[in-house]
Amino acid sequence: MRYFYNFFLYLILPFLPLRLLWRSRKNSAYRKRIFERFSWFNFQALEGCIWVHAVSVGESIAAVPLVKALIKRYPNIPIVMTTMTPTGAERVEEMLKEQVLHLYIPYDYPGAVKRFLRHINPKILILMETELWPNLLHYVAKRKVPVVLSNARLSAKSFAGYKKISSFIKSILNCITIVMAQSKADGARFLALGLDPKKLIIAGNIKFDIDIPGEVLSEASKLREILGKERPIWVAASTHAGEEEKILVAAQKVLEKLPNALLILVPRHPERFDYALELCKKEGFEVVRYSDIQNYTATTNVILGDVMGQLLLFYGIGDVNFVGGSLVPWGGHNLLEPAALAKPVVTGPNLNTFLDISQMLFDANALVKVEDEAELAEKICELFKDQALREKLGAAALDVVEKHRGVTKNILNVVERFV
Repeated sequence: MRYFYNFFLYLILPFLPLRLLWRSRKNSAYRKRIFERFSWFNFQALEGCIWVHAVSVGESIAAVPLVKALIKRYPNIPIVMTTMTPTGAERVEEMLKEQVLHLYIPYDYPGAVKRFLRHINPKILILMETELWPNLLHYVAKRKVPVVLSNARLSAKSFAGYKKISSFIKSILNCITIVMAQSKADGARFLALGLDPKKLIIAGNIKFDIDIPGEVLSEASKLREILGKERPIWVAASTHAGEEEKILVAAQKVLEKLPNALLILVPRHPERFDYALELCKKEGFEVVRYSDIQNYTATTNVILGDVMGQLLLFYGIGDVNFVGGSLVPWGGHNLLEPAALAKPVVTGPNLNTFLDISQMLFDANALVKVEDEAELAEKICELFKDQALREKLGAAALDVVEKHRGVTKNILNVVERFV
């Protein structure tokens, strides 16, 4: 089956650079380092490294505590961190700077993968979540490099798709040394696809090990002073197409009851910042970009979070935090970031990407779910008016995070078997 897979890959090969150039219309970073995606490098081959792969922003952020722990434990071994997206690359470079070598993971062509492996010579590969690239795993296994699939998850939807090609997926899973699943349900799905039970560990979710830097708290406090300590401020973060419209309907309803309320709106993708800005203006809001915060006034009622990597800062400013991707059928985003800041967490109904985490928070009375923009406005106003309730929800959310920390240590213990 891998041969059919490769045949298809070579058919689409001419279109890959074109796709990068097309995507670069909205994000110029897609035009950069294109040769790297085919494993053509301008630096000398490494003698060995620990390789960590995180596909995009969320996985990169989740991997940071692990990577920092690896740097501390193995100071003499280079760490190579790969991503697929430029936004993931930006997060790695911002959070880890010169401590790691960032590269784009190669497209899954046999030649590109083999060149990549010859160039970085990994001692171990740590994959974040579920990145099952057939050629990459095949050639890593041929080199007898241990592969740890950490923070592994497998949704019911993905499982149903993989089940249709279960023999192929089983051959891929055979290349993995250890699967560290987020939950028993995830583990059961991997076993149903043919994973050897001896390779499975139910480890929990590494996202509970979120690190809140002290400078984030300090900066949030300073910005809150500038914005007004008495202003009710709420954050709507990681929003998607079709969701900003609903958020602004809710914001209008909030302003009808609390005229001095301030919304910090943070679209998920930077290429949508301009659209969100124009939408706010069209709907009659007084909006300023965060990058132009010097233009903020007491009459501003929307701040557009038009920067990447500052989500924790925004959550730290807000009295109430809504996590997007949940009022549209996307599946939600990381609820643990505002929870780790002991802030009230509000979400919409679409949470299939974070079912386990959302259920933990909900069972602990630490999560407010709303069905639509009307209920969102109602809950935001209710929380603004009840400080005791906000504090209770925030404390409960933080408690859930603290009780489930420790996954990073578990992964380190597994890595130590092989490094």
